[in-house]
Amino acid sequence: MKATYKKYTLNFKSPSGTSRGVMTEKETWFIFLEANDKTGIGECGILKSLSIDDRSDYEEKLQWVCQNIQLGKEQLWNELMEFPSIQFGIEMAFLSLDATTPFDLFPSEFTEGKKNMLINGLVWMGEELFMKTQIEEKLAQGFSCIKLKIGAIDFEKELGLLRFIRQNFDAKTIEIRVDANGAFDVNNALDKLMQLNEFELHSIEQPIKTNQILEMKLLCQNSPFPIALDEELIGVFGIENKKELLAKIQPQYIILKPTLIGGFQGSDEWIQMAEDHHIGWWITSALESNVGLNAIAQYTYTKHNLEPQGLGTGGLFTNNFESPLEVKKGALFYNTNTSWNFNL
Repeated sequence: MKATYKKYTLNFKSPSGTSRGVMTEKETWFIFLEANDKTGIGECGILKSLSIDDRSDYEEKLQWVCQNIQLGKEQLWNELMEFPSIQFGIEMAFLSLDATTPFDLFPSEFTEGKKNMLINGLVWMGEELFMKTQIEEKLAQGFSCIKLKIGAIDFEKELGLLRFIRQNFDAKTIEIRVDANGAFDVNNALDKLMQLNEFELHSIEQPIKTNQILEMKLLCQNSPFPIALDEELIGVFGIENKKELLAKIQPQYIILKPTLIGGFQGSDEWIQMAEDHHIGWWITSALESNVGLNAIAQYTYTKHNLEPQGLGTGGLFTNNFESPLEVKKGALFYNTNTSWNFNL
């Protein structure tokens, strides 16, 4: 078996903002496995400033993986504990190598084009008018679940945007999720949650920064609506540490980004522990190309989670790869009449 890797830069159609800053491009890496006249493709979608493996020795670790590919998927996964995006890429590449086609990793009614998955419509941070325009577009496109990134502009303006939605659509018609990306100050976070409660929100992701375990626990206990952990899961290695985190904070939901938490195996571990603790969950992409998004979407369908998933990021880039994934009326479809166009 031969393994190689290659870097690729995805360019955003328009600058995309979070409380951590504005992104205009996103680097990703592909691993290729070759054996028995077949090729497997995996994506290592590192996310700068968020991935725990955003490290200076990242490419060096990719080189090491390619030189030691004979160790196999399971041993490599264990060796790569501190590099979750490479764990994901390796899992994907081996599945791809064994698949009927390089992109048919989890065959199902979804990949047959018979079933779809509800997803949320993502509204990026920006000036008030820009965010309002995005909201109107998502509603016009038929989304029943809208997710707003908040915490970058004036809080009163963000409340105004939520008020705009609720003046036109009640909570039974449009589900609203918000994602603060840790932007709230721990001293006034609960007060902000109380103000947000007016709009009958489904949940808020990561209201305060990570590693404030007691403070997050108290917020989860006292918030008038559910809190979902997102960044809090990143960099938590080992099953016992994961169990301890969930037991201490007791969130209502957790958000799983396979690229950031050790791929499918890492996600499976979190899902099992969440269900053991009666904690809800859903899965989201982390700005991968359509190659990684396809793998995550196919995996997600096999979990039969009826919550709207966060899988609508494929259309963000000017130079993404043409794929069968399509977003229509607030759902993700797999169009079997569309072929892959993957050229690096």
